[in-house]
Parts: sequence; C-alpha cells; structure tokens
Amino acid sequence: MTDATHSDHGERQAAGGEGVAALNAAHDFITRFCVLPSDAAYDAMALWAAHAHVIDAFDSTPRMAFLSPEPGSGKTRALEILALLVPFPMHAVNASAAALYRSVGNRERRPTVLFDEIDTVFGPKAKDNEDLRGLLNAGHRRAGVAYRCVGEGTNQGVQEFPAYSAVALAGLGNLPDTILTRSVIVRMRRRAPHERVEPYRARIHEPEGWKIRGMLADWVATQAERLGDAWPEMPPGITDRPADVWEPLLAIADAAGGDWPERARDACVYLVKQGAERAVSLGIRLLMDLHRILDGARALFTETVLERLHGIEDAPWAELKGVPLDSRGLSRLLSQYDVAPVKVKIEGRSLMGYRADHLADAWARYLPATSAQEPEPAEPAEPAEPAQLTTLDHGSGERSGSGTCGTERPPPVPQVPEP
Repeated sequence: MTDATHSDHGERQAAGGEGVAALNAAHDFITRFCVLPSDAAYDAMALWAAHAHVIDAFDSTPRMAFLSPEPGSGKTRALEILALLVPFPMHAVNASAAALYRSVGNRERRPTVLFDEIDTVFGPKAKDNEDLRGLLNAGHRRAGVAYRCVGEGTNQGVQEFPAYSAVALAGLGNLPDTILTRSVIVRMRRRAPHERVEPYRARIHEPEGWKIRGMLADWVATQAERLGDAWPEMPPGITDRPADVWEPLLAIADAAGGDWPERARDACVYLVKQGAERAVSLGIRLLMDLHRILDGARALFTETVLERLHGIEDAPWAELKGVPLDSRGLSRLLSQYDVAPVKVKIEGRSLMGYRADHLADAWARYLPATSAQEPEPAEPAEPAEPAQLTTLDHGSGERSGSGTCGTERPPPVPQVPEP
C-alpha cells in the first residue's frame, strides 16, 4: 500500500468514525425526549436528520411522517427535537403558501420544513390548501418545481419555484398515498405509564441539540461527493418507491460505517413492512382476502365468495359504506384489475363466479410474493365431465367446473400474510 493510499484509507476510517459518533449522538439525544414505537424508528429519525444536511447529493428526499390516531402521542415533541438537529428548521404550521414557496426557493438558506397538524392540509377539514399540497407533492425530487402565477391584476406571469426540500410532517390519521408512499412513516402512540422520558427544557437542551447538529453538518460535508455517487444495496424485497425513499438514508448509514449499515437496513425492512400492512387500498385488501378464501380452489360461485368475504371479522366487506358488499360492487372493484365474473359449473350447477387463474395475474402483480410454495388445488373426487374444469370448493366439499380441460392446473399464485 502506498503512502497516498494509506493516507486515503486513514481519512476514510476517520470520517467513518466521525459519522458513527454523530449518528450515535443524534440517536441518543432523540431517545432522551421521544418515545417512538420501535428501535427502527429511532434509527430512521437519526438518519433522516443527517440526510437533511446534504439533500443536494441525492435525487430525492424522503418525507418523515409522524402519524397517530389520537392527540397527545408525542408527534409535536418529535418535530421539536428534529428542529434542533436539521439545518434551517422552519415550523410551518402557520406559514402561508407564499412564504413557503419563497423560503424553499432560497438555495442559500433552504429550510427543513417541519409541518405540524398536517391533517389540516390533507385531512377532511382541509380547505383551500391546494398550493401547500402542490408544494409538498412536488418537492421530494431534486428537479421538482411548482409553477404559480405572480403579479397583480392582469399583469401576471408564470414563475417557476424550486420545490425541493426536506420535509417532516406530523398529524392525526393518515395522509394521501402521494405523500405516504414517499415517506418514512412512524406510527406514534400515547406514552404508556412505564415509558419515561427526560423532561425537555428548551433553555437547557437546545444548545445540546445544536452541538449535535454541528457534528452532523461537519461530517456530511466531508461525505457529500461520496454520497452523490453512492448506490446503496437494498435489502431483499425493497424495490421501486420504497427503495427511492430509503436510498438516501442507507447511503448515509454506509458512509458512517460501524453497525449503522446493518441497523439502517433492519429499520428499512421493518418500517416498510409495517407501512405496507397498514397502507392497503380497498382493492388490494380484496385481492388478499380472495387469495385467502379461494385457498387452492380453482373457482367459486359469486354467492360463495360474498358469503366468505362477509364472514371475515376484521374485513370491511360485511358493512361497506353501511351495506354489505354485493355482487355488483365485487365486480366493480375487481374490474380495475381486469378480473370479471364468468360462468362456472360446480356439482352440476352453473352460476356466475370467479376463477383462480383469472385472479393469478393480479395476485402476482399486486400482492407480496414469498418463498412459500403454493398449495396444489385438490384433485376432483370423480372424473370430470368432458370439457369441464373440476374444482373442489373447500367450504362445502363441492366440485366446481369452469369449462376447460379437467387436467389443467392454474398457474401458481403468491402467498400473502394474513392481514
């Protein structure tokens, strides 16, 4: 090893040591004042704070979303602690759209936007907040801009406003998919009696937080070029939009070294899985439940499908908008996945129903696959009629027919966890 190479190696080791120290300090500071629902959330929050200092090194910046079903769950405190760790924090709960557009467009002092009570912007009580929603939706990409008319009266022109900025959100309930799918989501909850935190006193603890902010800023400044060229390896199963969300945070962890690369990937897998289990659309939930109730059968009557859907206790099908899901609603929901009811024959009865092989493509595209083997459909109890597909209806012991060769098997479909 040459002297120059040895020197470079030593510098990287020193930089990595500084990164570990800075991230550990941020993590420990957060744990003193916040009760988050998992270790993964603490690690993600520390990594997000570090990434906010160097967002221009990345193609995108994930939002950090603290959400809870009830007030008093620590969301505002989480934003207060983040404000001490990120560059140019801007509490935007009372900021006008014009003020945010002007602030985010200032490249010299671009703020980290901390938006409390975000449910007032996106929730059912939101009114006249299209400009704010537009900024939040556009600003996760480095090339993101928002266009607005600027001027007075008839003397107006279109102006381009840079929208790229790090944004942390806190609010009740949920957020639109356009925000959720671009966010690291932390589901907050009220602190239990046994969960204790250190009382936060701004006069005492702000200087401590600012010192850690300086540690983070000094370290990432030495890593900016390296981070810009980084392509961190994703954990198995993390692709597409979740990969975009976590790429900056994993790059930060890899640059720091120590145990942070492993911790960051563990946090990524845990929080992505948790978010996927909660953020399921009605259509995806229906596909999941149909996969469960078919359970290896080749086909079922529509009436059997509806009966079984209504019988799932934790599902919405028995009381969807005040009434049970009916055959027309089932058909309408499945039509968006190019699945339609067809004539099926079971034990001599021909009625409308659904076939597993017609659902297989939607299952493969929209449900998470696992390595588990798909159970084989049961063989018919007796020879099938010519040109009839015979299927065992597991709920009644009946065989079903669909009008194709009796020896045909449907393509395998992925296993999904029960919701």
